[in-house]
Amino acid sequence: MAALSHHDSQPLEARDTQLRNRALVRGWLYIVLLVLFVLVVVGGATRLTESGLSITEWKPIHGVIPPLNEAEWQEEFAKYQQIPQYEELNQGMTLDGFKTIFWWEWAHRVLARGVGIVFALPLAFFLWSGRIERGLGGKLGFILALGALQGAIGWWMVASGLVGRTDVSQYRLATHLTLAALIFAATMVVARGLAPHSEPLADRQTQRFAGILVALALVQIYLGGLVAGLNAGLSYNTWPLMDGALVPGDLLVVEPVWRNFFENPKTVQFVHRLGAYAILAAALWHMVETGRRQRGTTHARRALVLFCLLLVQALIGIATLVMQVPLHWALLHQGFALVVLGFAAAHWRGTKGSYPLETDVVERG
Repeated sequence: MAALSHHDSQPLEARDTQLRNRALVRGWLYIVLLVLFVLVVVGGATRLTESGLSITEWKPIHGVIPPLNEAEWQEEFAKYQQIPQYEELNQGMTLDGFKTIFWWEWAHRVLARGVGIVFALPLAFFLWSGRIERGLGGKLGFILALGALQGAIGWWMVASGLVGRTDVSQYRLATHLTLAALIFAATMVVARGLAPHSEPLADRQTQRFAGILVALALVQIYLGGLVAGLNAGLSYNTWPLMDGALVPGDLLVVEPVWRNFFENPKTVQFVHRLGAYAILAAALWHMVETGRRQRGTTHARRALVLFCLLLVQALIGIATLVMQVPLHWALLHQGFALVVLGFAAAHWRGTKGSYPLETDVVERG
């Protein structure tokens, strides 16, 4: 067999280089996903331990350094003692007790800054070294912008609990959690778009419904944020009945009616239950349809795994509810929600295949 000429080997070399660059960028994005996962779980622990209001100022740079001596601790504690949460709920808290809640919030904020660094610095390097292919920079820049917005929304959320109330607004908490989930999903979609996929593309209906499942997962996470913000999981701790009925009464007692879906703990928990049933039914339909239309393919196997993950998440949610939201089960429920969302996003991208290689586009042209 004749050896390839230098001219003939150039496209192969360019393709190999692009695949190596994709592997590097993909590996970096997987690290970002891991840090994001830890950040969200620590954020959940911060909320569940009621630690989120322990730091009453937003100092993006200097806030990285915690109190270093007794005087600084007393100063920080004195600031906390000025807000309603201390005055109404934690009156008499010791300095050691304050330190416990402080460290949770401090860890959450430091991790948030850390994920920004883990994302921004390698992105700058990959851009400088030409490893970011055409069309990818915009996607990554958009995720970076969402991260910056998330920092501002985090403080907007905390600020809602510093005056006039003892906790943060459930609206702002749900927004903060959902944006974190959106960033996680978007990062997963880009990472899997850079991965090689041996299976041919799924049909358009399968692709569309896989995308709908991602959207439903995000809506359910938003509803979970409302449940958390209202402490709605601490009441009506039975299943499948709620307050003695499949459809409990007094769901629309707040005026105007729309406020019940955001401010009535009973209604919010009921809607979260309905959301779980809806996404589980949608995933079951998707599994059956994909198995029928894409029999024996990776797409069908992923649809099966996604349904099983959602079933496990539903069981974790039920267990968390009936046990009256113990810390570890609540964190498992929140963390596993990200696992489900991440897999749903990966599945959606998988039905569409990899991003086209620039070298393939050139060759076809």
